[in-house]
Amino acid sequence: MPDRWRRSREYLERARQSLTGGVSSPFRAKAPMPLYFAEGHGSRLRDVDGNEYIDYLLAWGPLILGHCHPRVVEAVRAQAGLGHIYGAQHDLEFHAAEAIQRMVPCSERVAFTSSGSEAVQLALRLARAFTGRRLIVKFEGHYHGWMDSVLWSYKPSEGDLKGGGPSQGSLGQVATSGDSLLVAPWNDLDAVETLFREHGDRIAAVITEPVLCNSGCLLPGAGYLAGVAACARRHGALVIFDEIITGFRLAAGGAQQFYGVVPDLATFGKAVGGGLPLSVVAGRREILELMAGGGVAFGGTFNGNPLSLAAAVFTLEELERNDGQALVDANRLGTDLMRRIQEVGRRHGLPLTATGFGTAFALHFTQRNELRSYRDTLDDDAGLLGRCLLAALAEGIHTVPDGRFYVSTAHSAQDIEETEAAMDRAFQSIKA
Repeated sequence: MPDRWRRSREYLERARQSLTGGVSSPFRAKAPMPLYFAEGHGSRLRDVDGNEYIDYLLAWGPLILGHCHPRVVEAVRAQAGLGHIYGAQHDLEFHAAEAIQRMVPCSERVAFTSSGSEAVQLALRLARAFTGRRLIVKFEGHYHGWMDSVLWSYKPSEGDLKGGGPSQGSLGQVATSGDSLLVAPWNDLDAVETLFREHGDRIAAVITEPVLCNSGCLLPGAGYLAGVAACARRHGALVIFDEIITGFRLAAGGAQQFYGVVPDLATFGKAVGGGLPLSVVAGRREILELMAGGGVAFGGTFNGNPLSLAAAVFTLEELERNDGQALVDANRLGTDLMRRIQEVGRRHGLPLTATGFGTAFALHFTQRNELRSYRDTLDDDAGLLGRCLLAALAEGIHTVPDGRFYVSTAHSAQDIEETEAAMDRAFQSIKA
């Protein structure tokens, strides 16, 4: 049987001689191996072996308009001819910021950074400075970047959960960096209220993914986000939505628009730059203005770089156009795909549940009828999921290695039809 990924294997072997592990991000080192790609257009990818895929990884989420959108390419090319970076101000900064203000309910002021991890650190610093408090409430399974201060209880084991308290996410983390965190199970408002009763006068903020995208794409329960926000504000704490994934994907104005709960601060990334490195902190004017003479230190050579903002300005205009119809259509297609995959899996007798929303959902092989928190995902059959994703890859379906599917505005009804047929074949093969 021919090796369909021969050249990728060769490239990986060469890369291992210079790159740590042969990859630029260890999250990419997944089965069957890190694939190498030659090009992408719209919803499709082609690897160095000539295999074509319908792409649902979308660079781990940023490509909300798909690969190589002609207008994004045009915008970046035009700006590159004028200057890659100035280390000073340019008009794309306020054009992008004004678009975010129009779209995102909380965005009285905007600050640009390069990565989501940076954006979260800035938001936490601002919250502590504004409130004069130290503690931050976060939730099990929620990912807010790889920095020491927040990489706690992201993927805790059952043993970690029984131990109580935050669980460390990496070797080499400063052991005391978790001392400023309180961790609660998600979708459990009683647990949040208990933490605030016990520590309310010391809590600066609560930070949450409004949809738990990083651990299974789990939706908030009815009234949960509003309940968390109300509880925090009763105790004088701020509310931070980590919308790195949900922003400009769930709706044009993010999860805060979709659920009607406006946080004090929000972080954005991935989709906002249309595929170029860009992240954002947006929020209340009096909080963000602490960086302008209010004593909060913040900086970055690449903040607001013109190449990323050129892509962002067009991407935001496209997502804002016609009252966000492009995202409405993409979420409709994705919701249809969720339903189809789940139905095909169950026709094959597989215990498959799909959770999330149209443009970001995840597959779970589980006997549970409902998944509400990270703890529920511990019952997933990870081995069966791995076999499914590998079989799907062989059928030309490229997904996030943890079972997530991202859908873009470039995906079509034909893509959905082809994906359903491919997943049918993949499920048949893992049964065999």
